[in-house]
Parts: sequence; C-alpha cells; structure tokens
Amino acid sequence: MRAFPLVGGPVELRGALDLDRTQAGVMPRRLPAWTKEQYQDPSVYGVTVMPSGVRLVFRTDARELEFEVLTSTGQLDTDPRPRPTGMLELLVDGAPAGRRPAPMGNVVRMASPGAAQRLVPGEPGTVRFAGLPMGMKNVELWLPQQTPTELVALRADGEVLAPLPDGRRRWVHHGSSISHCLEADGPTGTWPVVAASLGGVEVINLSQAGNDMLDPYVARTIRDMPADLISLKTGVNIVGLATFRLRTFGPAVHGFLDTIRDGHPDTPLLLMSPVSCPALEETPGPTAMGPDGKITALGDPADVARGALSLTVVRDELARIVAARRARDPHLHYLDGRELLGPHEVDDLADGLHPTAAAYRRMGKHFAAHAFADDGPFR
Repeated sequence: MRAFPLVGGPVELRGALDLDRTQAGVMPRRLPAWTKEQYQDPSVYGVTVMPSGVRLVFRTDARELEFEVLTSTGQLDTDPRPRPTGMLELLVDGAPAGRRPAPMGNVVRMASPGAAQRLVPGEPGTVRFAGLPMGMKNVELWLPQQTPTELVALRADGEVLAPLPDGRRRWVHHGSSISHCLEADGPTGTWPVVAASLGGVEVINLSQAGNDMLDPYVARTIRDMPADLISLKTGVNIVGLATFRLRTFGPAVHGFLDTIRDGHPDTPLLLMSPVSCPALEETPGPTAMGPDGKITALGDPADVARGALSLTVVRDELARIVAARRARDPHLHYLDGRELLGPHEVDDLADGLHPTAAAYRRMGKHFAAHAFADDGPFR
C-alpha cells in the first residue's frame, strides 16, 4: 500500500469550500473561512463541518483502498452510547461499490443539547475497500453527512490520478436540516444527492441544520462561487425559531436573492418553500419537543394576524415574491415544498419535522422529476 496526499495532490475534495488544518489532518468545511467571524451562534460552525455532500474524487487502478479518518460525534450524559458516526460510501464509475461504518473517534459530551461541551479524545480509524474492479476507474468516497470527519490518510495498492472533467453542470443548494439530511441512511441517500444523480449534475450542498436563516454571508458565498444551477429551500427554521415577522421576512428574502443575482444574474434559481410539518402549518414558533417525542409549536395562532409567521404564511409570501420578481427575472422559479413531501406523507416525519431515510430518497426523486423535466427549471 502506498500513501497519497489528500491536499495538493491528485485527489479532489468536492462539496467543501474550505479546509481546517488539525493535528490529525484536514477537516472539510462547507463555508469559506471568512464567514466564521460572522457566526452569531457557534452551532453554525458545527454544522458546516458536518460534510453533507462532501466526497474525495480521483482515478485509480488500485484493487484495494484504505482511508484513515478521525470522526467527532456527540453524546449526551443521559445517553449511554455516543450518536452513530454514519457511513462512508464508495462509488466506482458512479455505481455503489461498498459502504462502511465510520470509525468512532472523538466523543463530544454534553449535559444537554447546546450545553457546554467536554471532549473525550479518540484515535483515527481506518476503513478498507478491497476487491475493486481491475483497470483505471473513477472513484468517489462520500463522507458521513452528519459527523465531522478529519481526513488523515489515503493509501492504495495502485496509482492514484486526478479526475478528468466530466462536463456535468454544478448545482448549488442551500437549505435547513431537511436538506442537510442528518437522518438519511448514508451520504448518497440525502435527497439532494439522490436528485443530482437522477439529473446528471454535480451537487454542492450548503445546507445547515437548524441554521437556514437567510444569513447574508451564505448569500455572498453563493454569489461568489461557480454555479450552473441554484436552489434555496427556506422557511422552516425561520418559523421554528420565530426569527422573523412578516414585515422583515419579505425584505430578507429579497436581499438574499439580490445578492445572489449580483454574481449569477441569469442562472436558473429555484426558490422552495418548506415541506409539510403539521405542528407549524398554522401555528407560529418557537418549537419544543413534546412528551411524545414530536415537535410542537409554542406560538399563538392568533398572532399570525399581527405578523407572526406560520408555514402557510411563508409559502404564500415566497410565492408572491417570485411572482413579483419574474417580470424582470425570468430565470427565477418557485416550488411549493409540499411537492417533495406533502400532507399525505407526514407519517414519514419521525419526530413530526424530519423525514425518514426512505422519505429523503423519495424527496430526491420528486425533486428530480420536477426540476429536470423537459419543462422544468433545471431542464
């Protein structure tokens, strides 16, 4: 087995916009370094280093590959076991070629979600994929979408070369946890990856669990990066945390779109509203977890008349904004999120908010059928 550099060599790291250097190796991050000083909430950094959609890409004639990684997973003091580390998935020439549990490494302990953290250091672990097809082939190693993963080493029993351009369009997507897809059964089971595979495009997933807040630094990031297709799925975090009123929500959406259009004036841009979530359809946030383990809304439905946001209000406002802008922006499109997961599918929301792994895959198929259709926005 021969070691190959993970940075500055033939391997491309796709889906990440920056790297943090660590004692063990490098940590992919899905937002650029300059954004860190603008995070008001430390959870933003935590979700940007969860590598949803991040993969190593190269060509090789090796029959055996080894990847050494150091994961960091959380554990509540009330739970005897750390959270699952997720899966590493290997694709060869676009087809599944193996999946392995990510090795347990660091454990970050806390008394409750959001409480002070205590690091229990761990060691890097190695995953091995053997029996690969003979000859030169295209390889992608997808990192677990829910677990920060430091890349330590790549070893192969053959040559490793840079990937060749494949001509696919680049789709940049931003959304909430329902696009980050922590509950998916693996990194290629997130709905954006499923949709990208069906649409024949390459996806860059900038979604941030719990932090889809129309943050200006995200808009500037999208403005400044190459993109052939752009989609934004917004609203559920904003309603769930009661961060906007109707008076401020509309201008924030316009500002987000304006910033993106500064860099991509004619790029197809699809604005999506939230999928179904019974607790928030007519009732404003904030939310809490009920005794039944499902999300419940704490707001007053009567406050909607005074400007509070429910999902119904958000959908109406997003549709109105797109209709108003299309006269001067014909490449802007709207999709009601209930087309991806509607009221008849809410039994697939395990906690009343987040889809199951099977539902995520179905959402990807629904999105592809709409967006990449002959008359769709990404045709």
